[in-house]
Amino acid sequence: MQDPDFGLDYDRFDSAAEGLREALTSTGNGYFCTRGTAEWEDMGPVHYPGTYVHGIYNRETTIMGGRPVLNEDLVNVSNWLVLKLRIEDGDAIRLDNVDLLGYRHTYDIRSATVMREMTFRDHSGRETTLRSRRFVSMADSHQAAIEWTITPENWSGRVEVVSALDGRVTNRVVARYRQLEGRHLDPVSPRTFSDETIALRVQTRQSDIYVAEAARTRVFRGNDEDPYHVERSLYQMEDYIQQVLVFDVERRKPVRVEKMVSLFTSRDNAITEPLAAAGRHVLRYPDFATSFAEHWAAWDELWDICDVKLPGEPRAHLLLGLHVAHVLQVCSRHTARHDAGVPARGLNGEAYRGHVFWDEMYVYPFLNLRIPEVTRSLILYRYRRLTEARWAASEAGYRGAMFPWQSGSDGTEETQEVHLNPMSGQWDPDRSRNQRHINAAIFYNVWRFHQATDDAEFLADYGAELMVEIARFWASIAHWNPERERYEIHGVMGPDEFHEHYPGSDEPGVRNNAYTNVMVAWVMATVPSVLESLSAIRRTALLSRLAVADEELALWEDMSRRMFVPFHLGVISQFEGYDELEELDWDRYRAGYPDIGRLDRILRAEGDDPNRYKMAKQADTVMLFFLFDYEELEPVFARLGYPFDRDLAERTIAYYDERTSHGSTLSHVTFASVLADLDPPGSWERFMLALESDVSDLQGGTTKEGIHMGVLSGTLDVLQRTYVGTRIDDGVLVFRPRLVDRLDGVSFSIRFRGTPLRVRITGGELTVLAQAEGFHVPIRVALDGQEHELGAGDSCVFTLPAQRSSTARQSGGARS
Repeated sequence: MQDPDFGLDYDRFDSAAEGLREALTSTGNGYFCTRGTAEWEDMGPVHYPGTYVHGIYNRETTIMGGRPVLNEDLVNVSNWLVLKLRIEDGDAIRLDNVDLLGYRHTYDIRSATVMREMTFRDHSGRETTLRSRRFVSMADSHQAAIEWTITPENWSGRVEVVSALDGRVTNRVVARYRQLEGRHLDPVSPRTFSDETIALRVQTRQSDIYVAEAARTRVFRGNDEDPYHVERSLYQMEDYIQQVLVFDVERRKPVRVEKMVSLFTSRDNAITEPLAAAGRHVLRYPDFATSFAEHWAAWDELWDICDVKLPGEPRAHLLLGLHVAHVLQVCSRHTARHDAGVPARGLNGEAYRGHVFWDEMYVYPFLNLRIPEVTRSLILYRYRRLTEARWAASEAGYRGAMFPWQSGSDGTEETQEVHLNPMSGQWDPDRSRNQRHINAAIFYNVWRFHQATDDAEFLADYGAELMVEIARFWASIAHWNPERERYEIHGVMGPDEFHEHYPGSDEPGVRNNAYTNVMVAWVMATVPSVLESLSAIRRTALLSRLAVADEELALWEDMSRRMFVPFHLGVISQFEGYDELEELDWDRYRAGYPDIGRLDRILRAEGDDPNRYKMAKQADTVMLFFLFDYEELEPVFARLGYPFDRDLAERTIAYYDERTSHGSTLSHVTFASVLADLDPPGSWERFMLALESDVSDLQGGTTKEGIHMGVLSGTLDVLQRTYVGTRIDDGVLVFRPRLVDRLDGVSFSIRFRGTPLRVRITGGELTVLAQAEGFHVPIRVALDGQEHELGAGDSCVFTLPAQRSSTARQSGGARS
């Protein structure tokens, strides 16, 4: 069943790379996810067995220099992996206490299955082969399973297999967080449900969430279907429970060990309590083979909907598949049944503490056109926290809803007030909570979801209220400058993140961040369309309930025409006063440091201030050209009364490309997209950098702390929305392919307003097929002014215009 050409394969053990490999070979199902750590290894400097569940957060306080610092973390819950092998009363086998004669660590992308095979020689000269397969079920959101096959190669004798559930875990995978409290679990109770089954329940220390796991462990000889009778002994404490299975093995005769696991929390639906649910379910599970077949079938269905094929570019094809698999491990149909957001680092690490940022803006475009019910539930994560956002706005002196830059359990601001600079060892102030543009991102996400789905019910019940309250917030944070006769916004940070304030100023934030102000103008121009999409009764009821007066609507209309946007030297200024900053000696820093992505840390470690310089961590102003096509952005500027043409876009992109350190993986995604028309070879180069950023750990150690959801899904969006040129214009699905010479053979399925489509580019033609199975409504598609309506089973073929080549660098493009 496994495709040998569609996976990650490591043919030797490398302790320095193991953390990265554990993150990349995680297996999850949209409810919980477990890192790809070997079952026989303990937490330590090399290995980190982490399991994370959507919504399981806990707050703890650390006293630092006499000052309490409160942080909320996505909790590393009890370790269900534990399986250890002991031979003839020897020590448990680990990779560092045997001679490895052969080793392979494999990850099957199509089924998110992690496998290891090793042949080793112990200190007594016994040679043994151990094969391991493991998955977290996509068929049953609470199920996980491990299968071992043990083969004694040159000996016969007695073995012991230790099967355990370990609640003694902490949050420790991120080195710079280790000075902060990482203990989040308190023991509650272990128990057994049968002679084969152990269970453990723990409780988060502050949030009082119960997490229970149960494990049924059996031994099988050869191909026997009935379990082999083994001796069993039990050891249990409040935070740890294990069984030891003792049995004899014979030379070259394999023995299988199956560990079937269930995981429940007190936040789950339709249970009496999690420990009883975990025990009941694990007793009912079939064997590993049957469960794996169900798991495979569930993934097979997902691939029918979500697969992206790019056969002409084998490396890109492989990595796009890996990215799809990881996105679905965090955001699947199982996710839609829970109160879950999109942790920026997924569910397989602890970087960013498992918080929800604006990275969801990069995730939703892929989901919107495939499994929009998942996007729907993820947006509801924001809606359920609307009350908290309203309170935050009120406390800050604003109206409407002000969502936090970092969100966790309940929607309060989780951005820490200090962060550790690993280059200097100092704790510096963290002012990133001033990135108010998260509110524009949420508005944008709801509107794009509505465009893709035409889900009028969702807009009426939830989306419109979110959007109106966000518009109200922007109106209250902006102020009128009578000299300019423009609205301005002060005291914010843009996506750049390197500029927290002006040099020498104690006032937080900057004035008139261009990205923020233009997004606000677009928000205000879009509100009428939002309201017009509602029925007259619903629109009247919403405006009445929220007490939105005509004067307020008039203010929003005026803001859509009078937001201030700064310019300098023929480009859009990142913020007002940006042109007065100093130029950085980029050559010096590139020569002096192997990686300058985090120039802010470098400069502060040198005693300097990044606020002094014309530079950015990631795309800021350039984000405008990523989120909107020219045809969408030009009317926004025209409405504001500012000149806007393609030359302005090209100049602005080139200007900031020279001044961006790309310290965020999101930046490569953004520049890959915006360069597609201007510099096709440069665009493809950035696209491949983005594709490689996690699997090759281009940031030098960050991926082991958790995969980057934004870049994984962002690359899928670049292929779909930029290269194939898929966008929605007034209810029409429009295509404008770029880099066609790279795309020959590309194909993928999407679902537009409920109708499943298959899109393919081959031989200079783009074909769109409206699949008969699952057909919902006729849809309209267009390319280069040609428009067709497709009914069930209909297809249309567009001839693609000739384009600039993406295989040879063109002159005049933006510089790397």
